[in-house]
Amino acid sequence: MNTTTSALLARLDLNPAAAKALKTAAQLWFVAAAVGLVIFAYFIVVFYGPSSLSGNFEAWTKNKMLLKGYVAGDTVGNLFFAAHVLLAAIIAFGGLLQLVPQIRTRAAGIHRWNGRVFLVAVMAASIVGLYLTWVRGTNPVIVGSLAISLDALLILTFAALAWRAARARDFVSHRRWALRTFIVACGVWFQRLGYMAWLIINQGPVGITENMDGAFDIVWGFACYLLPLGLLEIYLRAKDSRSPRARFAMAGALLVFTGVMVVGIFGATMFMWRPILAKV
Repeated sequence: MNTTTSALLARLDLNPAAAKALKTAAQLWFVAAAVGLVIFAYFIVVFYGPSSLSGNFEAWTKNKMLLKGYVAGDTVGNLFFAAHVLLAAIIAFGGLLQLVPQIRTRAAGIHRWNGRVFLVAVMAASIVGLYLTWVRGTNPVIVGSLAISLDALLILTFAALAWRAARARDFVSHRRWALRTFIVACGVWFQRLGYMAWLIINQGPVGITENMDGAFDIVWGFACYLLPLGLLEIYLRAKDSRSPRARFAMAGALLVFTGVMVVGIFGATMFMWRPILAKV
């Protein structure tokens, strides 16, 4: 048996293990994301739901982390903010349902209608987010406003492409564009997890300022959605690849990302959302 044949056989033997490692890493990421997004959606529904539906917008002032939530006399802005946060809960929960393969295969009707609601919600939230950013002036830093706007434009673009692919019954392409839409639509969630993980790991606000113009503020403003999006693109290519090395490498990277994400979920839950819910 020559060297080339031996190398080929070794590579073939590693392929099932590499595929399993990548699949397991992706499943672990999904479990962590599901837990984190359900907690996030719960926080939104419990804290913002009653006050938004009753018109008691002043209750939002209990959340001291809001840059510009309730503004006295700004009825339109308050309504837009209420719509934005409530849509975020729909996006978090609806997006998770779209990722469950059992629903996609065994309840196609639910998958289709939930997908339509999800895409409409992300597009509406993006448009509202652009209004809050540029008309209401939610972000005090121009770079931060540009980061939010780029995320909104990516959401609108990916959602439109996902919708077009579904109508064309190109379900392979549709699934990929839908995954991209989900990832960038979770940018606000990733942003909070990133901040909390960074604070915990560094034991302090390194590169973070009150005006959100520190080095970390600026970099993470873009990276909170571009980094997960980049990882998704690499994952999709690794999954299609026949290279065990690429699959093992991606599985490792995904595990590291999931680990940091879990730290962020813990931090956001314990130090950001739980104290606010205690005031409700």
